[in-house]
Amino acid sequence: MVTATAMDGQQVQDAGIDLDWLTRKIEYRNFQECIHCGLCTASCPTYVETGNENDSPRGRIYLMRAVTDGRLGMGPHVRRHLELCLDCRACESACPSGVRYGTLIEPFKIALQKDAPAGAKASLLQRMILHHLFPYAGRVKTALAPARLFQKLGLLDLAEKSGMTRLLPPTLRRMMAMLPRLSGARPRLPEVLPPIGPKRARVALFLGCVADAMYPETNAATARVLQQNGCEVMVPRSQVCCGAIHYHSGVEQPAIALARRNMTAFDPDRLDAIIVNAAGCGAMLKEYPHMLPAAEHDQAARFVAKVKDISEFLVALGPVAPEHPVPLKVAYHDACHLCHAQQIRSQPRQLLAMIPGLELVPLEESELCCGAAGTYNLTQPEMSERLGRRKMDHIEATGASVVAAGNVGCILQIARKIKERRSTIEVVHPVDLLDRAYQGKQA
Repeated sequence: MVTATAMDGQQVQDAGIDLDWLTRKIEYRNFQECIHCGLCTASCPTYVETGNENDSPRGRIYLMRAVTDGRLGMGPHVRRHLELCLDCRACESACPSGVRYGTLIEPFKIALQKDAPAGAKASLLQRMILHHLFPYAGRVKTALAPARLFQKLGLLDLAEKSGMTRLLPPTLRRMMAMLPRLSGARPRLPEVLPPIGPKRARVALFLGCVADAMYPETNAATARVLQQNGCEVMVPRSQVCCGAIHYHSGVEQPAIALARRNMTAFDPDRLDAIIVNAAGCGAMLKEYPHMLPAAEHDQAARFVAKVKDISEFLVALGPVAPEHPVPLKVAYHDACHLCHAQQIRSQPRQLLAMIPGLELVPLEESELCCGAAGTYNLTQPEMSERLGRRKMDHIEATGASVVAAGNVGCILQIARKIKERRSTIEVVHPVDLLDRAYQGKQA
Protein backbone atom coordinates (compact mmCIF):
# COMPACT_ATOMS: atom_id res chain seq x y z
CA MET A 1 0.00 0.00 0.00
CA VAL A 2 1.21 3.52 -0.71
CA THR A 3 1.79 6.61 1.36
CA ALA A 4 1.75 10.25 0.29
CA THR A 5 5.54 10.42 0.46
CA ALA A 6 6.25 7.14 -1.28
CA MET A 7 3.69 7.64 -4.00
CA ASP A 8 3.98 11.27 -4.97
CA GLY A 9 6.50 13.11 -2.84
CA GLN A 10 4.16 16.11 -2.74
CA GLN A 11 2.44 18.13 -0.07
CA VAL A 12 -1.18 17.37 0.74
CA GLN A 13 -2.25 20.92 -0.09
CA ASP A 14 -1.20 20.27 -3.71
CA ALA A 15 -3.98 17.71 -4.12
CA GLY A 16 -4.97 19.08 -7.53
CA ILE A 17 -8.57 17.94 -7.13
CA ASP A 18 -11.79 19.58 -5.93
CA LEU A 19 -12.25 17.91 -2.55
CA ASP A 20 -15.31 20.01 -1.68
CA TRP A 21 -17.09 18.73 -4.80
CA LEU A 22 -16.06 15.14 -4.05
CA THR A 23 -17.32 15.23 -0.47
CA ARG A 24 -20.70 16.37 -1.77
CA LYS A 25 -20.83 13.55 -4.31
CA ILE A 26 -19.56 10.66 -2.15
CA GLU A 27 -21.12 9.30 1.02
CA TYR A 28 -18.11 8.79 3.27
CA ARG A 29 -19.59 5.65 4.82
CA ASN A 30 -19.17 3.97 1.40
CA PHE A 31 -15.41 4.05 2.02
CA GLN A 32 -15.90 2.54 5.47
CA GLU A 33 -17.84 -0.45 4.13
CA CYS A 34 -14.58 -1.89 2.75
CA ILE A 35 -13.05 -4.31 5.28
CA HIS A 36 -9.87 -4.79 3.19
CA CYS A 37 -10.34 -8.57 3.02
CA GLY A 38 -8.87 -8.76 -0.50
CA LEU A 39 -11.53 -11.07 -1.95
CA CYS A 40 -12.02 -8.51 -4.73
CA THR A 41 -8.46 -8.74 -6.01
CA ALA A 42 -8.83 -12.01 -7.94
CA SER A 43 -11.82 -10.58 -9.82
CA CYS A 44 -10.14 -7.29 -10.76
CA PRO A 45 -8.79 -7.38 -14.35
CA THR A 46 -6.07 -4.77 -13.78
CA TYR A 47 -4.80 -6.42 -10.60
CA VAL A 48 -4.82 -9.83 -12.30
CA GLU A 49 -2.64 -8.33 -15.04
CA THR A 50 -0.27 -6.16 -13.00
CA GLY A 51 -0.22 -7.75 -9.53
CA ASN A 52 0.05 -4.21 -8.12
CA GLU A 53 -2.05 -3.66 -4.98
CA ASN A 54 -2.69 -0.06 -6.06
CA ASP A 55 -4.42 -1.45 -9.17
CA SER A 56 -6.82 -3.51 -7.05
CA PRO A 57 -10.24 -2.32 -5.81
CA ARG A 58 -9.20 -2.21 -2.14
CA GLY A 59 -5.98 -0.44 -3.12
CA ARG A 60 -7.90 2.17 -5.07
CA ILE A 61 -10.36 2.60 -2.20
CA TYR A 62 -7.39 3.22 0.09
CA LEU A 63 -6.04 5.82 -2.33
CA MET A 64 -9.41 7.55 -2.79
CA ARG A 65 -10.10 7.66 0.94
CA ALA A 66 -6.62 9.01 1.66
CA VAL A 67 -7.09 11.77 -0.94
CA THR A 68 -10.55 12.61 0.46
CA ASP A 69 -9.11 12.73 4.00
CA GLY A 70 -6.34 15.06 2.86
CA ARG A 71 -3.65 12.52 3.75
CA LEU A 72 -2.50 11.97 0.17
CA GLY A 73 -1.96 14.31 -2.74
CA MET A 74 -3.41 13.67 -6.18
CA GLY A 75 -0.17 13.36 -8.09
CA PRO A 76 0.48 11.57 -11.39
CA HIS A 77 1.00 8.12 -9.84
CA VAL A 78 -2.24 8.16 -7.85
CA ARG A 79 -4.03 9.55 -10.88
CA ARG A 80 -2.64 6.75 -13.04
CA HIS A 81 -3.84 3.97 -10.72
CA LEU A 82 -7.35 5.44 -10.59
CA GLU A 83 -7.59 6.12 -14.32
CA LEU A 84 -6.51 2.54 -15.05
CA CYS A 85 -9.70 1.24 -13.40
CA LEU A 86 -12.11 -0.18 -15.99
CA ASP A 87 -15.16 0.50 -13.79
CA CYS A 88 -16.21 -3.06 -14.68
CA ARG A 89 -17.72 -3.54 -11.19
CA ALA A 90 -16.44 -7.13 -10.88
CA CYS A 91 -15.32 -6.21 -7.38
CA GLU A 92 -18.93 -5.50 -6.41
CA SER A 93 -19.90 -9.05 -7.35
CA ALA A 94 -17.03 -10.46 -5.29
CA CYS A 95 -17.37 -8.20 -2.23
CA PRO A 96 -18.87 -9.87 0.88
CA SER A 97 -19.52 -6.46 2.48
CA GLY A 98 -21.52 -5.02 -0.41
CA VAL A 99 -19.15 -2.15 -1.11
CA ARG A 100 -20.67 0.05 -3.83
CA TYR A 101 -17.40 0.68 -5.60
CA GLY A 102 -19.01 2.40 -8.58
CA THR A 103 -20.34 5.19 -6.34
CA LEU A 104 -16.73 5.90 -5.35
CA ILE A 105 -14.73 5.57 -8.55
CA GLU A 106 -17.16 7.37 -10.87
CA PRO A 107 -17.17 10.71 -8.97
CA PHE A 108 -13.39 10.43 -8.70
CA LYS A 109 -13.06 9.94 -12.45
CA ILE A 110 -15.18 13.04 -13.06
CA ALA A 111 -13.01 15.00 -10.63
CA LEU A 112 -9.85 13.69 -12.28
CA GLN A 113 -10.98 15.01 -15.64
CA LYS A 114 -12.21 18.34 -14.27
CA ASP A 115 -8.90 19.07 -12.57
CA ALA A 116 -6.46 17.22 -14.83
CA PRO A 117 -3.18 18.99 -15.64
CA ALA A 118 -2.59 19.67 -19.31
CA GLY A 119 -0.52 16.54 -19.87
CA ALA A 120 -3.14 14.26 -18.29
CA LYS A 121 -6.15 15.45 -20.28
CA ALA A 122 -7.58 13.51 -23.19
CA SER A 123 -6.37 14.84 -26.54
CA LEU A 124 -8.55 17.26 -28.49
CA LEU A 125 -9.24 14.50 -31.03
CA GLN A 126 -10.32 12.08 -28.28
CA ARG A 127 -12.59 14.69 -26.71
CA MET A 128 -14.18 15.47 -30.08
CA ILE A 129 -14.82 11.77 -30.73
CA LEU A 130 -16.04 10.91 -27.24
CA HIS A 131 -18.18 13.97 -26.57
CA HIS A 132 -19.29 15.21 -29.98
CA LEU A 133 -19.42 12.12 -32.21
CA PHE A 134 -20.05 8.82 -30.38
CA PRO A 135 -23.07 9.94 -28.32
CA TYR A 136 -24.98 10.95 -31.46
CA ALA A 137 -26.09 8.04 -33.64
CA GLY A 138 -26.89 10.27 -36.61
CA ARG A 139 -23.40 11.78 -36.62
CA VAL A 140 -21.79 8.35 -36.30
CA LYS A 141 -23.85 7.04 -39.23
CA THR A 142 -22.80 10.04 -41.35
CA ALA A 143 -19.16 9.57 -40.37
CA LEU A 144 -19.35 5.87 -41.28
CA ALA A 145 -20.70 6.47 -44.80
CA PRO A 146 -17.21 6.88 -46.41
CA ALA A 147 -15.92 3.88 -44.43
CA ARG A 148 -18.81 1.75 -45.74
CA LEU A 149 -17.91 2.74 -49.32
CA PHE A 150 -14.18 2.15 -48.77
CA GLN A 151 -14.93 -1.28 -47.31
CA LYS A 152 -17.04 -2.15 -50.33
CA LEU A 153 -14.23 -1.10 -52.68
CA GLY A 154 -11.61 -2.96 -50.62
CA LEU A 155 -9.67 0.22 -49.92
CA LEU A 156 -9.63 -0.18 -46.13
CA ASP A 157 -8.15 -3.67 -46.39
CA LEU A 158 -5.58 -2.34 -48.83
CA ALA A 159 -4.65 0.49 -46.47
CA GLU A 160 -4.13 -1.96 -43.59
CA LYS A 161 -2.07 -4.42 -45.65
CA SER A 162 0.13 -1.67 -47.09
CA GLY A 163 0.77 -0.12 -43.66
CA MET A 164 -0.77 3.21 -44.62
CA THR A 165 -2.92 3.17 -41.48
CA ARG A 166 0.25 3.73 -39.43
CA LEU A 167 0.18 7.31 -40.70
CA LEU A 168 -3.07 7.97 -38.83
CA PRO A 169 -3.17 9.42 -35.29
CA PRO A 170 -3.20 6.57 -32.72
CA THR A 171 -6.84 7.16 -31.72
CA LEU A 172 -8.07 6.98 -35.34
CA ARG A 173 -5.85 3.94 -35.97
CA ARG A 174 -7.43 2.10 -33.03
CA MET A 175 -10.93 3.11 -34.17
CA MET A 176 -10.24 1.83 -37.68
CA ALA A 177 -8.99 -1.47 -36.27
CA MET A 178 -12.28 -1.90 -34.38
CA LEU A 179 -14.49 -1.03 -37.34
CA PRO A 180 -16.82 -3.98 -38.05
CA ARG A 181 -17.94 -5.05 -41.50
CA LEU A 182 -20.64 -2.47 -42.08
CA SER A 183 -23.95 -3.53 -43.55
CA GLY A 184 -25.87 -1.39 -46.01
CA ALA A 185 -27.85 1.54 -44.68
CA ARG A 186 -31.05 0.32 -43.02
CA PRO A 187 -34.36 2.18 -42.85
CA ARG A 188 -35.37 3.44 -39.42
CA LEU A 189 -37.53 1.19 -37.35
CA PRO A 190 -41.19 2.30 -37.33
CA GLU A 191 -42.39 4.17 -34.27
CA VAL A 192 -44.81 1.34 -33.49
CA LEU A 193 -44.43 -2.37 -34.31
CA PRO A 194 -47.42 -4.65 -33.66
CA PRO A 195 -47.21 -7.86 -31.63
CA ILE A 196 -47.29 -11.25 -33.35
CA GLY A 197 -50.11 -13.24 -31.81
CA PRO A 198 -51.94 -12.19 -28.64
CA LYS A 199 -50.60 -8.98 -27.11
CA ARG A 200 -48.70 -9.73 -23.88
CA ALA A 201 -46.92 -6.44 -23.20
CA ARG A 202 -46.33 -2.90 -24.41
CA VAL A 203 -42.66 -2.00 -24.43
CA ALA A 204 -40.34 0.71 -25.74
CA LEU A 205 -36.99 -0.07 -27.37
CA PHE A 206 -33.90 1.93 -26.41
CA LEU A 207 -31.68 2.10 -29.51
CA GLY A 208 -28.46 3.57 -28.14
CA CYS A 209 -25.94 5.61 -30.13
CA VAL A 210 -22.85 3.65 -31.21
CA ALA A 211 -24.86 0.41 -31.06
CA ASP A 212 -27.51 1.76 -33.43
CA ALA A 213 -24.91 3.13 -35.82
CA MET A 214 -22.62 0.09 -35.87
CA TYR A 215 -25.11 -2.76 -35.47
CA PRO A 216 -28.58 -1.55 -36.54
CA GLU A 217 -29.41 -5.14 -37.50
CA THR A 218 -29.22 -6.12 -33.81
CA ASN A 219 -31.77 -3.46 -32.89
CA ALA A 220 -34.00 -4.75 -35.70
CA ALA A 221 -33.53 -8.32 -34.45
CA THR A 222 -34.42 -7.19 -30.91
CA ALA A 223 -37.65 -5.64 -32.17
CA ARG A 224 -38.55 -8.81 -34.11
CA VAL A 225 -37.86 -11.04 -31.10
CA LEU A 226 -40.08 -8.84 -28.93
CA GLN A 227 -42.84 -9.01 -31.54
CA GLN A 228 -42.51 -12.79 -31.67
CA ASN A 229 -43.10 -12.78 -27.92
CA GLY A 230 -46.34 -10.85 -28.17
CA CYS A 231 -44.99 -7.36 -27.51
CA GLU A 232 -46.18 -4.13 -29.03
CA VAL A 233 -42.89 -2.27 -29.56
CA MET A 234 -42.64 1.52 -29.38
CA VAL A 235 -39.52 3.29 -30.72
CA PRO A 236 -39.57 6.88 -29.40
CA ARG A 237 -37.99 9.29 -31.85
CA SER A 238 -36.88 11.74 -29.14
CA GLN A 239 -34.64 9.26 -27.29
CA VAL A 240 -30.93 10.06 -27.07
CA CYS A 241 -27.65 8.54 -25.83
CA CYS A 242 -27.86 7.14 -22.29
CA GLY A 243 -25.07 9.50 -21.17
CA ALA A 244 -22.50 6.84 -20.31
CA ILE A 245 -19.84 8.07 -22.74
CA HIS A 246 -19.87 11.56 -21.25
CA TYR A 247 -20.26 10.42 -17.64
CA HIS A 248 -17.54 7.78 -17.67
CA SER A 249 -15.09 10.16 -19.35
CA GLY A 250 -15.61 12.70 -16.58
CA VAL A 251 -18.07 15.12 -18.20
CA GLU A 252 -21.06 15.25 -15.89
CA GLN A 253 -23.43 18.01 -17.06
CA PRO A 254 -24.00 16.79 -20.66
CA ALA A 255 -24.69 13.31 -19.23
CA ILE A 256 -27.32 14.74 -16.89
CA ALA A 257 -28.92 16.65 -19.79
CA LEU A 258 -29.16 13.44 -21.83
CA ALA A 259 -30.67 11.59 -18.86
CA ARG A 260 -33.40 14.21 -18.55
CA ARG A 261 -34.21 13.97 -22.26
CA ASN A 262 -34.56 10.19 -22.04
CA MET A 263 -36.85 10.41 -19.02
CA THR A 264 -39.07 12.71 -21.09
CA ALA A 265 -38.91 10.51 -24.21
CA PHE A 266 -40.02 7.34 -22.40
CA ASP A 267 -43.23 7.53 -20.38
CA PRO A 268 -42.90 4.71 -17.84
CA ASP A 269 -46.57 4.97 -16.86
CA ARG A 270 -47.63 3.89 -20.38
CA LEU A 271 -45.12 1.05 -20.71
CA ASP A 272 -44.58 -2.38 -19.23
CA ALA A 273 -40.84 -2.12 -19.87
CA ILE A 274 -38.10 -0.05 -21.48
CA ILE A 275 -35.97 -2.61 -23.32
CA VAL A 276 -32.19 -2.27 -23.67
CA ASN A 277 -29.90 -4.67 -25.55
CA ALA A 278 -26.56 -3.01 -24.67
CA ALA A 279 -25.27 -3.79 -21.17
CA GLY A 280 -23.43 -0.49 -20.79
CA CYS A 281 -26.53 1.50 -21.70
CA GLY A 282 -28.74 -0.57 -19.39
CA ALA A 283 -26.40 -0.08 -16.45
CA MET A 284 -26.23 3.66 -17.07
CA LEU A 285 -30.01 4.05 -17.39
CA LYS A 286 -30.44 2.21 -14.09
CA GLU A 287 -27.98 4.63 -12.44
CA TYR A 288 -30.04 7.76 -13.19
CA PRO A 289 -31.30 8.16 -9.59
CA HIS A 290 -27.68 8.29 -8.36
CA MET A 291 -26.56 10.72 -11.06
CA LEU A 292 -29.41 13.24 -10.93
CA PRO A 293 -30.09 15.81 -8.17
CA ALA A 294 -32.19 14.68 -5.21
CA ALA A 295 -35.24 16.61 -6.42
CA GLU A 296 -35.42 14.34 -9.47
CA HIS A 297 -34.87 11.01 -7.71
CA ASP A 298 -38.54 10.02 -7.62
CA GLN A 299 -39.01 10.64 -11.34
CA ALA A 300 -35.77 8.76 -12.09
CA ALA A 301 -36.81 5.85 -9.87
CA ARG A 302 -40.12 5.47 -11.79
CA PHE A 303 -38.17 5.44 -15.04
CA VAL A 304 -35.57 2.94 -13.80
CA ALA A 305 -38.26 0.56 -12.52
CA LYS A 306 -39.20 -0.10 -16.15
CA VAL A 307 -35.66 -0.44 -17.59
CA LYS A 308 -34.95 -4.08 -18.47
CA ASP A 309 -32.25 -5.85 -20.43
CA ILE A 310 -33.78 -7.84 -23.29
CA SER A 311 -32.77 -11.16 -21.68
CA GLU A 312 -34.00 -10.09 -18.24
CA PHE A 313 -37.37 -9.08 -19.68
CA LEU A 314 -37.94 -12.13 -21.86
CA VAL A 315 -37.16 -14.65 -19.13
CA ALA A 316 -39.52 -12.86 -16.73
CA LEU A 317 -42.23 -12.69 -19.41
CA GLY A 318 -41.86 -16.35 -20.32
CA PRO A 319 -40.25 -16.63 -23.75
CA VAL A 320 -41.94 -18.29 -26.70
CA ALA A 321 -39.85 -21.32 -27.68
CA PRO A 322 -38.18 -20.92 -31.10
CA GLU A 323 -38.76 -23.73 -33.59
CA HIS A 324 -35.90 -23.47 -36.07
CA PRO A 325 -32.51 -25.11 -35.32
CA VAL A 326 -29.30 -23.08 -35.19
CA PRO A 327 -26.64 -25.84 -35.20
CA LEU A 328 -23.70 -23.95 -33.73
CA LYS A 329 -21.22 -24.37 -30.88
CA VAL A 330 -21.49 -21.11 -28.90
CA ALA A 331 -19.45 -19.63 -26.04
CA TYR A 332 -21.05 -16.87 -23.97
CA HIS A 333 -18.99 -13.94 -22.65
CA ASP A 334 -20.46 -12.06 -19.68
CA ALA A 335 -20.45 -8.33 -20.41
CA CYS A 336 -19.28 -6.58 -17.24
CA HIS A 337 -22.16 -4.15 -17.03
CA LEU A 338 -24.62 -7.00 -17.46
CA CYS A 339 -23.25 -9.53 -14.97
CA HIS A 340 -21.67 -7.18 -12.42
CA ALA A 341 -23.51 -3.86 -12.66
CA GLN A 342 -26.95 -5.45 -13.29
CA GLN A 343 -26.40 -8.95 -11.85
CA ILE A 344 -27.80 -10.59 -15.00
CA ARG A 345 -26.04 -13.89 -15.68
CA SER A 346 -28.42 -16.81 -16.11
CA GLN A 347 -31.02 -15.15 -18.36
CA PRO A 348 -28.91 -14.87 -21.55
CA ARG A 349 -27.81 -18.47 -21.09
CA GLN A 350 -31.43 -19.57 -20.60
CA LEU A 351 -32.41 -17.95 -23.90
CA LEU A 352 -29.49 -19.52 -25.77
CA ALA A 353 -30.27 -22.93 -24.26
CA MET A 354 -33.80 -22.71 -25.74
CA ILE A 355 -32.48 -22.66 -29.31
CA PRO A 356 -32.74 -26.08 -31.02
CA GLY A 357 -29.40 -27.46 -32.16
CA LEU A 358 -27.30 -24.86 -30.33
CA GLU A 359 -24.55 -26.20 -28.07
CA LEU A 360 -23.54 -23.78 -25.31
CA VAL A 361 -19.95 -24.41 -24.16
CA PRO A 362 -18.26 -22.95 -21.05
CA LEU A 363 -15.80 -20.06 -21.38
CA GLU A 364 -12.98 -19.73 -18.84
CA GLU A 365 -12.89 -16.34 -17.06
CA SER A 366 -16.19 -15.50 -18.69
CA GLU A 367 -16.80 -12.68 -16.19
CA LEU A 368 -13.37 -11.05 -16.59
CA CYS A 369 -13.48 -7.85 -18.66
CA CYS A 370 -12.46 -8.10 -22.31
CA GLY A 371 -10.85 -4.65 -22.16
CA ALA A 372 -13.53 -2.71 -24.03
CA ALA A 373 -15.12 -1.00 -21.00
CA GLY A 374 -16.96 1.65 -22.97
CA THR A 375 -14.23 3.90 -24.37
CA TYR A 376 -11.40 2.37 -22.32
CA ASN A 377 -9.90 0.78 -25.44
CA LEU A 378 -9.32 4.32 -26.77
CA THR A 379 -8.16 5.97 -23.54
CA GLN A 380 -6.13 3.08 -22.05
CA PRO A 381 -5.02 1.10 -25.12
CA GLU A 382 -2.16 -0.83 -23.52
CA MET A 383 -4.20 -2.45 -20.74
CA SER A 384 -7.14 -2.89 -23.10
CA GLU A 385 -4.89 -4.80 -25.48
CA ARG A 386 -3.60 -7.09 -22.73
CA LEU A 387 -7.12 -7.94 -21.59
CA GLY A 388 -8.31 -8.40 -25.17
CA ARG A 389 -5.57 -10.95 -25.86
CA ARG A 390 -6.38 -12.77 -22.63
CA LYS A 391 -10.07 -12.96 -23.52
CA MET A 392 -9.38 -14.14 -27.06
CA ASP A 393 -7.06 -16.91 -25.82
CA HIS A 394 -9.91 -18.29 -23.72
CA ILE A 395 -12.45 -17.96 -26.54
CA GLU A 396 -10.25 -19.89 -28.95
CA ALA A 397 -9.70 -22.60 -26.32
CA THR A 398 -13.45 -23.37 -26.26
CA GLY A 399 -13.50 -24.62 -29.85
CA ALA A 400 -16.69 -22.61 -30.39
CA SER A 401 -17.55 -21.26 -33.82
CA VAL A 402 -19.51 -18.36 -32.30
CA VAL A 403 -19.08 -16.19 -29.21
CA ALA A 404 -22.10 -14.27 -27.93
CA ALA A 405 -21.95 -11.09 -25.83
CA GLY A 406 -24.69 -8.73 -24.68
CA ASN A 407 -22.89 -5.43 -25.21
CA VAL A 408 -21.77 -3.55 -28.31
CA GLY A 409 -18.41 -2.59 -26.77
CA CYS A 410 -17.56 -6.23 -26.05
CA ILE A 411 -18.63 -7.23 -29.58
CA LEU A 412 -16.38 -4.56 -31.15
CA GLN A 413 -13.41 -5.50 -28.93
CA ILE A 414 -13.72 -9.24 -29.51
CA ALA A 415 -14.32 -8.74 -33.23
CA ARG A 416 -11.06 -6.78 -33.44
CA LYS A 417 -9.11 -9.61 -31.80
CA ILE A 418 -10.79 -12.16 -34.10
CA LYS A 419 -9.74 -10.08 -37.11
CA GLU A 420 -6.17 -9.71 -35.85
CA ARG A 421 -5.82 -13.48 -35.47
CA ARG A 422 -7.53 -14.19 -38.80
CA SER A 423 -9.95 -16.44 -36.94
CA THR A 424 -13.20 -17.73 -38.41
CA ILE A 425 -15.06 -17.28 -35.10
CA GLU A 426 -18.17 -15.11 -35.34
CA VAL A 427 -19.15 -12.67 -32.56
CA VAL A 428 -22.83 -11.80 -32.15
CA HIS A 429 -25.40 -10.59 -29.66
CA PRO A 430 -27.49 -13.41 -28.09
CA VAL A 431 -30.63 -11.80 -29.51
CA ASP A 432 -29.21 -12.23 -33.04
CA LEU A 433 -29.07 -15.99 -32.50
CA LEU A 434 -32.56 -16.03 -31.00
CA ASP A 435 -33.84 -14.07 -34.00
CA ARG A 436 -32.33 -16.65 -36.36
CA ALA A 437 -34.11 -19.40 -34.45
CA TYR A 438 -37.45 -17.59 -34.74
CA GLN A 439 -36.99 -16.63 -38.39
CA GLY A 440 -35.41 -19.85 -39.62
CA LYS A 441 -32.43 -17.98 -41.08
CA GLN A 442 -28.77 -18.93 -40.93
CA ALA A 443 -25.88 -16.46 -40.78
